[in-house]
Amino acid sequence: MSEKIRALIVDDEELARLRIRDLLAAAPDVEITGEYEDGTAAIRAIRADPPDLMFLDIQMPEIDGFGVLRAVEAARIPAIVFVTAHDEYALEAFECAALDYLLKPFDRERFQMALDRARQRIREHETDAFREQVGELLAALDRQPLQRLVVKEAGRISFINLREIRWIEAQGNYVKIHTSRESPLMRRSMIEIEKRLDPTCFARIHRSSIVNMERVRRLDPLPHGEYRITLDDGTELISKRGFRQFLRRHFPDLA
Repeated sequence: MSEKIRALIVDDEELARLRIRDLLAAAPDVEITGEYEDGTAAIRAIRADPPDLMFLDIQMPEIDGFGVLRAVEAARIPAIVFVTAHDEYALEAFECAALDYLLKPFDRERFQMALDRARQRIREHETDAFREQVGELLAALDRQPLQRLVVKEAGRISFINLREIRWIEAQGNYVKIHTSRESPLMRRSMIEIEKRLDPTCFARIHRSSIVNMERVRRLDPLPHGEYRITLDDGTELISKRGFRQFLRRHFPDLA
């Protein structure tokens, strides 16, 4: 490790990156070697030149902070100060794995505390133990489905309880979350969303559709093994034959 601690800042919000940069200005032993607003760029940077420390936002478009960690080889994972909005599910996982995190918005004192812990870990060469804790964190996240979605729109963060969702629709690089109140867009892939949802409640019925099965009111068979699915608000969706096995989990008597 070089004399200075080489740090990356990874956060999709410009103001958040600026806040961390300003707070690090008071740490002469830390050198910022890069700032990134998305997980894909962060993964490339870590693989090319692993830093000593990373300030990692959890809620980011396309690839979130957990996706970054899963994509990077374990040996290249640096010490991390996690940065997150209020998410009870994620915070519980952090605590189970004994990992520190910054909860937005954070003040200078709390930031300094997290930085001091990371600095000590780096100076005492405890990276291997930290990587084990990261593995425990990811395992804890994988064991439990999401309880709600964290949606960033127009600079604000909102939360959607999964029971409120009727269905989820793919729209290019986004997904639209259909609820009774609103239909916000999230910059996520259908595959990423599907992995985090409880399969006992949600089913993929089409490459562009995931349905909350508690909202299903009627199934009508169509030719070629397809079904017309009617939701509780009258929305009609088509389940393609290639996704029929997901419907059978909820309706075993389907042909």
